[in-house]
Order: sequence, then C-alpha cells, then structure tokens
Amino acid sequence: MIFDLDHTLWDYDRNCAEALYELYEKNDLKKRGIQSFEELLTVFMELNTQMWDQYDLGIIQRDIIRYQRFHRILLALGVDDYQLSLSMSSDYVSLSPTKKNLLPNAKTVLDYLAGNYRMLIITNGFEDIQHTKLSSSGISNYFDKVITSETAGHKKPAKEIFDYALSVGNFKTEEVIMIGDNLNTDIKGALNASIDSVYFNPSRKGHSAAIQYEISDLIELKTIL
Repeated sequence: MIFDLDHTLWDYDRNCAEALYELYEKNDLKKRGIQSFEELLTVFMELNTQMWDQYDLGIIQRDIIRYQRFHRILLALGVDDYQLSLSMSSDYVSLSPTKKNLLPNAKTVLDYLAGNYRMLIITNGFEDIQHTKLSSSGISNYFDKVITSETAGHKKPAKEIFDYALSVGNFKTEEVIMIGDNLNTDIKGALNASIDSVYFNPSRKGHSAAIQYEISDLIELKTIL
C-alpha cells in the first residue's frame, strides 16, 4: 500500500499556516505594511500552490522554491527585501515540518491498516524534510520506506518512481493501491504504473477524471480495504 504524504495524511495547510503565523510575528511584518496575517496566508497559499504545480510538471527546479518563493510572496504584498525573504524561507523550511497536525482520521486509519498491510510513502517533497514531518506527527513507525522524488530520480506521475517504490518494497503491481489527493501526480501516476488507486478528495472538488475509488474522509478506506 502506498500513501502520498502532504494533503493526504499530513495536514499541509494547517501546518503551513501555523508556521507562517510564527514568521509573521517574528519578523513584525505588520510594520512592513502587511496589515494582517490572513493577507500573508492568502498570498502564500496561492503562490506556493502555483510553484509546487510547476515543480511537479518539471517547469521549475527545487532551488527556485527554496530561494524565490518568499521573495515572490513578499513582492506581491509590496515588500521588496530579498534578504528578508531568504531568512523567512530558511525559517519556514526548518519550522513547518515540525508541526504535528494530521488530517482527520489519519491515525485511526493507519492503526486499522497496520495489522494487515505493509505501507510506503511516495512523495515529491524534499528529502530533507519529509522524514521530519513523519516523525513530528508521530506516524513514522507505520511505513517501511519513504520514497522521495530525489531518491528515485523521478517525480510523480512518472512511472519510474512507482517502479522504484515497488522494487524497494518488493511489491507486485497487483498487490498495491495508491492513496493520494492529487489527480495529476498521485492518481495519474498510479495509472501510469498500472496500479490501483484511491482519490482522496476531502473538499469534493468536481472533476471528470476516470478513477477507481474516491473518498472524502480517510475513514472511508475501511470500506475499501
């Protein structure tokens, strides 16, 4: 069994918001003209999503996110200070992975599955922070391996990263199911690798994708597995 991590088990939005609030306060951004934390959070979520989508598609590289993300965010909010952006980026990358919030019923479902399935993580996230997320949120022990795009040399939805995970986990394609929240990386990737998939869609976004299973709450995995 293969899980995505961010937005599927680890509550990316909530954890990012907590980290971002601490940076807003630490850097006294109100005095820099950013009148509210909500303003910062809105712009962060919009630009961060855009950049990760571009990364997943191979349009930009990892270093662009690391060194340009907060510069673009601050510029969009009227603050032109590259050194501040680098400081915030470093602090954010250190702080965000230490946040502990999981999505609803994640722990309950992992407890349920642990007795019957071996589990892996496949993520396009950065190698140096994914293990921190798992450890901080208390779910490292559920997973035999964490496969990152950096380790595999390919990003989801490439078939190669799934082939690599199957090889590492000693799985056959017919023995595996992928659970993830992203149609373009998780579900398309599973299709490319000829493995079954569950689309986790907690906000019930409309789509026209052909999928095998769709759930809006992780607890629903108990009816599939």
